[in-house]
Amino acid sequence: MDYRLYNGECCLNSKGCCKRQNNKLDSYDYLCDIPESEQATDYVEVQFKNTRKGYFLNSAKIPLVKGDVIAVESSPGHDIGTVTLTGKLVLLQMQKARIRPDAEVRRVYRKAKPADLEKYEEAKAKEHETMIRSRKIAESLGLQMKIGDVEYQGDGNKAIFYYIADERVDFRQLIKDLAEAFRIRIEMKQIGARQEAGRIGGIGPCGRELCCSGWVSSFVSVSTGAARLQDISLNPQKLAGQCAKLKCCLNYEVDDYMEAQRKFPAREIPLETKDNTYFHFKTDVFKDQMTYSTDKNFAANLVSITSERAYEIIGMNKKGHRPRTLQPEENEVKQPSKEYQDILDESLNRFDHLKKKKLKKVHPNNNRPK
Repeated sequence: MDYRLYNGECCLNSKGCCKRQNNKLDSYDYLCDIPESEQATDYVEVQFKNTRKGYFLNSAKIPLVKGDVIAVESSPGHDIGTVTLTGKLVLLQMQKARIRPDAEVRRVYRKAKPADLEKYEEAKAKEHETMIRSRKIAESLGLQMKIGDVEYQGDGNKAIFYYIADERVDFRQLIKDLAEAFRIRIEMKQIGARQEAGRIGGIGPCGRELCCSGWVSSFVSVSTGAARLQDISLNPQKLAGQCAKLKCCLNYEVDDYMEAQRKFPAREIPLETKDNTYFHFKTDVFKDQMTYSTDKNFAANLVSITSERAYEIIGMNKKGHRPRTLQPEENEVKQPSKEYQDILDESLNRFDHLKKKKLKKVHPNNNRPK
C-alpha cells in the first residue's frame, strides 16, 4: 500500500477518507485507518445537491472512496451523487437516520462516466430557468406559496421543487401544469424559512457565514423566552435573522444562563425596606448583581446588589425585619469568619543563613597505587 501525508491530515493512507470537511453534512470518518472497517459493509453514503443524502448498496463491489462521483438507482432512471462515507461508520449513520433494515434498498450502478456527467451538467443548467418559470405558473394559479429552489435528477427525468408556504396548499393542478410545461416527473417538497436561508447562504451580523448555511443541519424552535432569560433587549430588528425568524444562536447559551441563574433568588420576590418596596428589574450573571426598581413597570431609583445581599434581605423580610437601604450599611458589614494567616512562617531569606557544607576535594594523585 502506498502511504503518503494528505495535506497534514490525520491519516497517512491515500483512500481519501480524511479529506477536509467542506460541507455541513460531511461526517468525519474516525474509523478510516482501521482495515476491518472498510470491509464491514457494502453500503455507502451518497450526497446530492443541497441537503439531500441517501444510502445505497454497492452490490457490484465497485472500489469506492470518499469523493467519487457515482451513478445510483433512482425512481425513475438514475441519479448522480458524491460518495461522502464508506465502511463501518455508514451503518452507524443509517442507524442514526432511523433507516430500517427491511427498507427498500437501492443500488450503486457505476462510477459516473463522461456521458453521465455531461447530462448531469445540462440538467443543472436548467434549474434556475425552471425555478423562475415555475414561480410564474404558481402565481397564475393564485397559490400562496414560494418556490425557493429546483433540483434536477442526474438524468434529467425528474425534478424536486422546494417551496415555502405558511398554510396548507393544494398544488395538484400545479403539478399537472409543471409536468406539462417541462415534460418531467414532478416532486414537491416543503421546507421552512430557516432551511431556505441555509440553502441560499449569506453573512450574519457577527461577520461569519450563517450557521444554517455553514453547519446547522437540524433546526429547533427558538422562542423569545431564550432572549428574556439572557436579558437581551426584545428588539425584533436585532433578534430576527435573514430568514425573518428568531436567530438560532439565541439557543446556544441558554443552558449556561439557566445554570448560572440558579444561585440567584426568584425574580418574583420583592425586597422591602423601611422606605420602599423594590421589584426585580434585571440580572447580570457575569457581575453577580441584581438590579431592583421601586416601580414594577419602568426603571425608577435603580439599586444594584449582589445575590448574597438579596438572599440576606429576603431572610430579614421573612422574619419581619426591614433594612434601611438595600445596600449594606457599615454596621451590617460582617467580618470574615475565618482568620487568615500567612502561610510563610519565616522570612524569605531564611535559607541564606544555613551553613554550607564544605565538600572535601579528593586529589587525583591520592588514589594512585603506592
